[in-house]
Amino acid sequence: MIYATGDQFLTDPRKRVLFFGMSGLGKTHLSNLLREAGGWFHYSVDYRIGTRYMGEYISDNFKREAMKVPLLRELLMTDSVYISSNITFDNLAPLSTYLGKPGDPARGGLPFAEYAARQDQHRVAEIAALHDTLRFIDRAQSLYGYPHFVCDSGGSICEVVNPDDPDDPLLTALSGQMLLVWIKGSDAHKAELARRFDRAPKPMYYQPAFLATLWAEYLDREGKPEDAVDPDAFLRFGYARLLDHRQPRYGAMARWGVTLTAEEVAGVRSAEAVDALIAAALDRGPDAV
Repeated sequence: MIYATGDQFLTDPRKRVLFFGMSGLGKTHLSNLLREAGGWFHYSVDYRIGTRYMGEYISDNFKREAMKVPLLRELLMTDSVYISSNITFDNLAPLSTYLGKPGDPARGGLPFAEYAARQDQHRVAEIAALHDTLRFIDRAQSLYGYPHFVCDSGGSICEVVNPDDPDDPLLTALSGQMLLVWIKGSDAHKAELARRFDRAPKPMYYQPAFLATLWAEYLDREGKPEDAVDPDAFLRFGYARLLDHRQPRYGAMARWGVTLTAEEVAGVRSAEAVDALIAAALDRGPDAV
């Protein structure tokens, strides 16, 4: 780790941290507190994915749907209208909408082959966006004058690294420049995340082998052809499995940094409190939570 003690972190004139963990446990909350206090450059991996690496896929998908409407088709063909996504740090809906969900096209589903292809596009984009983090650390200071840097990673970071490999190239590069901070949820948080997802299922990224197994199990259980699957029902089925799949991967990643609990994070209301929380985590060590 780039910091050995809490005091070393607190006194560093160029603090650098990366938050990771399941979506909904506080990564963006902490990142926003730091950014709003001033002095911190906020790098969102999901925003970078949706703008730099998948922006064209997303806008082309919008245009493909618009081309089905005669009036919009005519306007597009004459360059009379401009269509693009409006992704922000707080609204990543265009990205998740593009990822989609497999199943019945009448219920908004995609053929599984197309769904898997978009998943692979996301995997490539996420790896590239994480590598870009290292360039943005220097860019944030040299171009914009921000001394401190926070990386707000996506929930699927654990799917594109191998935390059990001490020589994993991406984790080695990231941990060499930033303090990796896991926001760890309890069983109660897991249950609440599942309830929240059940109310409003949203597309997610899955590791390819895990997704293939999940899809095969669901088709076998339902006894339906691919194009008859309820897309939202599959997402609900997959999400509970995804939580269990990711937890040990996050735990292995935590050995590369420190851990905060979601309960600790929920009570934080200032950038100073974020700093203090991270410093305390460094002093208690990786095995204390």
